Amino acid sequence: MILSWRRRKSTRHANKKKEFLAGENLDMEMEEIAVPTHFRCPISLDLMKDPVTLSTGMTYDRSSIEKWIETGNRTCPATNQELKSFDQIPNHALRRMIQDWCVENRSYGIERIPTPRIPVTKYEVSRICERIAAAARLGDGRKCGELVGKIKAWGKESERNKKCMVENGIGCCLSAALDSFASISMEDHVEILLEILSMLPWMFPVSEEGQSKLGSAGSLRCFLSFLEGKDLSARQNAVLVLGKLLSLDQKHVDDFVESEGAIEALVGIIREPISPAATKAALTSVLFMISFPSAASDEIRSRFVELGLVSLLLEIIVDAERRLCERALGVLEGLCDCKQGKDKVLENALTIPLLVKKILRISELATEFSIAIIWKLCRIETEESVLIEALQVGAFQKLLVLLQVGCGDGIKEKVTDLLKLFNLHSSKMDCVNSSMDFKNLKRPFLG
Repeated sequence: MILSWRRRKSTRHANKKKEFLAGENLDMEMEEIAVPTHFRCPISLDLMKDPVTLSTGMTYDRSSIEKWIETGNRTCPATNQELKSFDQIPNHALRRMIQDWCVENRSYGIERIPTPRIPVTKYEVSRICERIAAAARLGDGRKCGELVGKIKAWGKESERNKKCMVENGIGCCLSAALDSFASISMEDHVEILLEILSMLPWMFPVSEEGQSKLGSAGSLRCFLSFLEGKDLSARQNAVLVLGKLLSLDQKHVDDFVESEGAIEALVGIIREPISPAATKAALTSVLFMISFPSAASDEIRSRFVELGLVSLLLEIIVDAERRLCERALGVLEGLCDCKQGKDKVLENALTIPLLVKKILRISELATEFSIAIIWKLCRIETEESVLIEALQVGAFQKLLVLLQVGCGDGIKEKVTDLLKLFNLHSSKMDCVNSSMDFKNLKRPFLG
């Protein structure tokens, strides 16, 4: 039995060695295949997948020459001649030769390059914008839907197409169409509104005219309707667009806040998360709604607090990824500007330990927000217990470390102020370990 096992082991070893040597020989054969020089891009020296010819007569791979021009170069890389035109003419003959060569050498593992699609042009973008505008004026949702479908297909083909469309006003065009159909009748044009909405998240930045259309009463009603609906994709796209829109102008914030159900809809997105991107967009929207100074600022903050946003934020902060944690801390800091917000934050036993834990753990921005919140809570005259609790979980030591590693002037003032307050109460506390782990903490305890 032992002898048999040894023989089998020896046989397996020999087979593995043969496989290894066979693979090694194949690699050597691959290395021996010489790619013809005229098939290589003069810039990247790689096999060209989409050869295009410039006005100088030189041919390059499209992606390489586009990067060359985008970085500000105005000359032909190979000849150094000034480019009279940036037009890139597809070299179909050379591309077919490269494809034939790939087929001839497929036994060596070389795959045939696919035939590239011709990129969309400025003229095509301009033309389709005119046709969409005409269809929107006539209220022709079916025709507009066909055109929007064509735009979506262009976008799926390449990032270059997306960039070309954004740079040539597709975002403004679709914003105007959304406003037009939403103003006519949302119920009769739900399908086309959903199609346009699915395109808008990657259409930013849009022009001032486009922003005006997205911020119109009809468009905002449309966003709010989808936010309150059951279609998860529509809810996500609506909050993504809204997050970008509210960051552009306070007027959009004021108009949206006045919409009935706006605050409740955003809290709903956070309470029942669709995706990290949607949650970030919702938090961004909330942050702008509570940050812009207005007569109703405290009322808006109080409404968010009443809807249970504080406990939702603390739940996110426990184990969220960096960007999401930063936004949640930013919103929490904003809510602490009203009395109801401070009171609700202090009700939760985990608030201070959690905030101290986040200092110097997530990012510079998260540290600044955490310290700002602690500073606001500790400056309440009746809350001596907050100072003592912060000391017990190691806030004093962390703030000293922060001063040593360096921080901005704005946060440095708060750190210095906190250290002075801590010194007054240092004799009343017993230090505990501030490195407690919240990863396995059950979420019901955060209520």
